[in-house]
Amino acid sequence: MAASTRPGAGTRQRRRADAERSIARIVAAARGRLGSDPNATTDDIAKAAGVGRMTLYGHFKTRAELVDAALRDAVQDGDRTLAAVDLAGDAYEAMRRLLVSSWALVAESAALLTAAQGVLPAGRVRELHAGPAERVGELVRRGQDQGVFRTDMPTAWLVGVVQHILHGAAEDVRAGRLELPPGEVSDVVTKSVLAVLAAPPAPGP
Repeated sequence: MAASTRPGAGTRQRRRADAERSIARIVAAARGRLGSDPNATTDDIAKAAGVGRMTLYGHFKTRAELVDAALRDAVQDGDRTLAAVDLAGDAYEAMRRLLVSSWALVAESAALLTAAQGVLPAGRVRELHAGPAERVGELVRRGQDQGVFRTDMPTAWLVGVVQHILHGAAEDVRAGRLELPPGEVSDVVTKSVLAVLAAPPAPGP
């Protein structure tokens, strides 16, 4: 009786592990190349990952799929970082701490976000950022309950403004329109967001 040529479970597991390592290298390379040049090509990324075009396209059929994977990976890493930020106590000070950490992450991934906005639907980009947005939303609502954040505007709008300020500042820095030392940019962004969120003073008598 002829021996079976079907791969055994061990062989399949090794192939799957090899594929997962290959995907991880490609995604890491995509984050690195797109993080420095949003117009980086799949050839650029394949070269950085040390794989051939056929291997890259075996895992990611289009550049958009690869950009999606790179942005998703970056957002997941960032979300883990933000989850470790202490948000206890006064919501105003908690927001300050969250903004400092958020700005560092957004500034780092500005070019990657530009690449994503060029090939992914706006709805997909918002979907990938849903977790970080909800964290900001929860903190805004807590600040409203504490009386430190304004209640005269919808929470969803305020969260959107926060995101626009962060991403807009990162793009201005990347494009050379905001020439300030990194620490000063962080301070400007934080002050701008807190000024928008702060509860207006009570009307006088």
